[in-house]
Amino acid sequence: MTSRKFLTIFLPAIMCLASSAVAQEAQPAPAAPAAATPVAPQPKIKSKEELAAIQAIQSAMDPASRLAACDALIENFPKTEFNAFALQMATVSAQMMNDYEKMMIYGERTLAADPDNYIVMLAMANGMAQKTQKFDLDKEEKLSQATEYANKAIELIKDAPRPNPGVTEEMWTEAKRDFTAQGYEALGMVGLVREDYQSAVDNFKKAVDTAVIPNAATNVRLGAAYNKIGNPGEAIATLDSVLADTNVHPQIRQFAETERARAVKMQAEKK
Repeated sequence: MTSRKFLTIFLPAIMCLASSAVAQEAQPAPAAPAAATPVAPQPKIKSKEELAAIQAIQSAMDPASRLAACDALIENFPKTEFNAFALQMATVSAQMMNDYEKMMIYGERTLAADPDNYIVMLAMANGMAQKTQKFDLDKEEKLSQATEYANKAIELIKDAPRPNPGVTEEMWTEAKRDFTAQGYEALGMVGLVREDYQSAVDNFKKAVDTAVIPNAATNVRLGAAYNKIGNPGEAIATLDSVLADTNVHPQIRQFAETERARAVKMQAEKK
């Protein structure tokens, strides 16, 4: 969800900027109402060639070609003001490709260029929480880092500026809710790996309650965590909400059915 929300919000915003005059000073944005969220400083495009490289990122048809376009921009325009954006986009593209190692490499490069990049923090926190196993020798190191990234991202998102004037207040409010939910999702997965199941329940519940449209996979994880703390009633109710969706992915449905069966058995044993 993080990567898709990022593409929905940030790519159109960047291309709105890219469509402005090339090699000219950006025109001052109209004064926003006092209550409006501030807009982040806008990078400038310095040439038609740089514009074409940025447009190649926007027009890429799949994550692999998008990542290649990001590399091309960074390599061919070393002084581009879009360096951090390209690294961020490369990180998200690697995440969509399920390439954990590459995502972490680009993520670390992004944070070196932009230490408060909460989008990359969310991607890295979720990736580390998902990849860490119970008996990993560096388990606590990775889980502590994932927790730090998730908590910092959640705090940064609260006052994050809109990426571009083209992103409306309503769009940004909803995007921030979904980004924040991803932070809680990562903390929930950390709880599962640590076998701190109450923490997992608390954070998955926050993720579900915060998201504009709750993620079905998050609800399944929440149902599984309810089972772990011995609360089959809440598990069944949560998993039923997933199974009621006729469009839910078959693999998610299968996991939901398995956890629901476990909850039903647990509930019967308690009677």
